[in-house]
Amino acid sequence: MTLPRILLTALLPFAAGYFMSYLLRAVNAVVAPDLVSDLSLSPAELGLLTAAYLGAFALFQLPLGVLLDRYGPRKVQAGLLSIAALGCLAFAFAGDFLGLFAARAMIGLGFSAGLMASYKSSATWVPVERRSLANTAIMSFGALGLVVATEPTQYLVALIGWRNAFVIFAGLIMLAAVFILAVAPAKDTVGEPAPLGQQFAEMLAILRTPLFWRLAPLLGLTSGVQIGVQTLWAGPWLRDVMGLTREEVGRHLLYMAVAFMVGIFSVGLIADRLGRRGIGPMQVMLGFIVLYLLAQTLIVFQVDGLMFPAWLAVAAFGQVAVLAFPWFAARIGRELAGRANATINFSMFVVAFAAQYLVGIVIGLFPATGTGYSPEGYSWALGLFLIAQLLALAWYLAAAPHRNTT
Repeated sequence: MTLPRILLTALLPFAAGYFMSYLLRAVNAVVAPDLVSDLSLSPAELGLLTAAYLGAFALFQLPLGVLLDRYGPRKVQAGLLSIAALGCLAFAFAGDFLGLFAARAMIGLGFSAGLMASYKSSATWVPVERRSLANTAIMSFGALGLVVATEPTQYLVALIGWRNAFVIFAGLIMLAAVFILAVAPAKDTVGEPAPLGQQFAEMLAILRTPLFWRLAPLLGLTSGVQIGVQTLWAGPWLRDVMGLTREEVGRHLLYMAVAFMVGIFSVGLIADRLGRRGIGPMQVMLGFIVLYLLAQTLIVFQVDGLMFPAWLAVAAFGQVAVLAFPWFAARIGRELAGRANATINFSMFVVAFAAQYLVGIVIGLFPATGTGYSPEGYSWALGLFLIAQLLALAWYLAAAPHRNTT
């Protein structure tokens, strides 16, 4: 296919699905006060409810890789988006915590292919040397969903209520599914698919490779923490630590979403440019991870004057692990790209689920304040995950005899 056709048919439709995925992933950061008010949720319950999306998302990653390699991203993504739309309707009409939890999990299941379907299509149609740029472009487009999930969604919820907002989201998701079926290439698999048993065996073989175990802790923790925290706890943190009003929180979350969108695309451009000069994507990724961890340190210690700039850096560089996806998939094999990407994505969303839930548990151990949760509780919760990320970085760097950063 020509480049314009690749962009319009093999990348844009899946990026539209990923847009909706990120919108629904992050929406609870805005509607959390309404959910807490309507259902009297504790911090742990709020974390568990929001993390239901990530839990279902993570659990489906491994079978998802097999489905993408066997049936192609077009059919798989369109079918799963239909489930996400039904989940939004169920969320809108749920009457208790269990109903909301089940609906939130259904939404997560429906969006489980949001990014992986995009990457599978990219691996099929985009030359390997340009995939880092293509993948970051997809992610930056998806970040528009994070932008919409902030102040625009807050305005929508104030206008029509959070339940009606989810009905509108359901309709938009179905439009994205129809768009994919109508535009994406019908032939989107490489060769004839192997028997299912063989495909699952090949996926398990990927999980046993030393390369996976060197990469997964670092990629899973760095990306997973950013997903888990920015899509829920960043909003309450801005309220409780910086003392912002609800409207100010929405605006600051918007700034963070824009930082994510601009940052991840800039990372792709930098990696693409440096790659032409012989600097590999893994080297670029490590450099940005160091900046990302430094920013988290400023947040944990609540350094006056630098806290919100640090949040902007966390948003901009928190998903820099995207550079490793094409690098890892290329070493596993093009025909295994869906499964290779899904194994890494699985590690990320397991961590994201744990981060959303465990941060809520740790915060709940500290006395509540008049406006929300204890600032000290946030520092302890985020600090524990920062330590885990530093250990993962040390583990990766300790594998020096096996390292390949080109």
